[in-house]
Amino acid sequence: MSTTTLTHNVRVLAAPGHRHDEILTSAALDFVGRLAAAFGGRREELLKERRRQALRLASGSPLDFPMVTSAVRADPTWRVASPAPGLTDRRVEITGPPDCRMTVNALNSGAEVWMADFEDATAPLWDNIVGGQLNLLDAIERRIDFTTPEGKEYRLGDRLATVMVRPRGWHLDEEHLEFDGRAVPAALVDFGLYFFHCAQRQIDAGYGPYFYLPKLENRYEARLWNDVFLLAQALLGIPRGTVRATVLIETVTAAFEMEEILYELREHSAGLNAGRWDYLFSVIKTFGHRTDFLLPDRAKVTMTAPFMRAYTELLVRTCHKRGAHAIGGMAAQVPGKDPAADEAAVAKVRLDKEREAEDGFDGSWVAHPALVPVCREVFDDVLGDHPHQLDRTREDVEVTSADLLSVRRISGPPTADGMRTNISVSLRYFAACLRGQGAVAIDGLMEDAATAEIARVQIWQWLRHRVVDRETVERVLDDEIMALGAEYPWAPVDDIRALFERTAMAGELPLFFTPDAYSRHLVRRREARS
Repeated sequence: MSTTTLTHNVRVLAAPGHRHDEILTSAALDFVGRLAAAFGGRREELLKERRRQALRLASGSPLDFPMVTSAVRADPTWRVASPAPGLTDRRVEITGPPDCRMTVNALNSGAEVWMADFEDATAPLWDNIVGGQLNLLDAIERRIDFTTPEGKEYRLGDRLATVMVRPRGWHLDEEHLEFDGRAVPAALVDFGLYFFHCAQRQIDAGYGPYFYLPKLENRYEARLWNDVFLLAQALLGIPRGTVRATVLIETVTAAFEMEEILYELREHSAGLNAGRWDYLFSVIKTFGHRTDFLLPDRAKVTMTAPFMRAYTELLVRTCHKRGAHAIGGMAAQVPGKDPAADEAAVAKVRLDKEREAEDGFDGSWVAHPALVPVCREVFDDVLGDHPHQLDRTREDVEVTSADLLSVRRISGPPTADGMRTNISVSLRYFAACLRGQGAVAIDGLMEDAATAEIARVQIWQWLRHRVVDRETVERVLDDEIMALGAEYPWAPVDDIRALFERTAMAGELPLFFTPDAYSRHLVRRREARS
């Protein structure tokens, strides 16, 4: 794109940072502006439809597979695009934020795919967002190698994981960029900057621009992404269909439209992924007003729960029916210094991955490089020399709407330990997030925004239905705030407590905690510059 033809320039409302000018070029900002001009209005309408749908469900409207799209589900002829280079074998995928260390470690981890996460695992400080884009560009150019002040070397090896980028969800804004007097949708910022700088470079390297799409709620949001891909490819002269995207099925409404989502993205689709914590978070957000959706401690809601089994088995059947990869959920365990604890954690991971592989998943996620070998071993045992198991169509699976909503079969009261754990995890993650860290190890697990969301909405749900009393929650909150201040003297405990009270203890449930944390604590705007 020529800088002499700029027509949709975006204004930067943040102080310049180290090497930011390499990413925030006039041409790149114009590209993002073109996307914002084309799709910002539709995105706003879709967010309004989310709110309308939430009101309908709250008023008692049933959630079911859409009748209007029954022909799409019944048509046996359509398939998604064939796997793109680097995405045929996805038996092990590692996830994490695109900071320097994680970028090198993930690419070297031995996993087939690295999901560079600008969403749940990245606190959206402006330096994190632009720095993440720089790290991806540097990695593609193989100039990211560095040595820490302590002398530890980070060097890219010969065999690197395929990069997939997860932009932020449709619900988030990037307040450091302004177009037409409004903040630019964060999803278009993350997608647009990476696509502009790296799409052709990835093609030249034998791969392509690949993405994970978070928190979609229906087929219309998938259609919007497909149109974004079409315009982006046309603007940069990249062949139609080069983009590939895997959709995370992490909302309960999207679970009823899996085939429709694949259909909307079919020429750009790379499959679906089962996102456990966000899915449970969505169940509570959607049906938290109903007593028959009262969930027990989150640790007790395993993937063998009937409604979770229905969700994952339907995902595998749907994907393989349409020639798409089905990717399993996260193993969040982080190795520590206790060999016995590590052995128990690995055994738990192995059981979880064995279930996924036996159910027909084509691969799965891990959060730490040390878990790559156990995940690989499990999928190697099932796949052998085959890159996937798309031929397992799982025609034995029959899932009804009642199966997807059969939460009451595991409902139960929370325990005191469960309540304290949820409060502790929320507070400790909020502390990390406000400090600019989006993924943090807590009690042997790599926690990100998704686990903080389920932790805080469980407290809200329990308070709403009076299975815990407010005085008890406040007493535990006092204890955990004191413990947090003692463990992290730097933590702004008053801000953290206020964030928890606003997002977990208010009468009305905020849909996400991230917009509140972002707008109050992470935005660093200054006078605009073009």
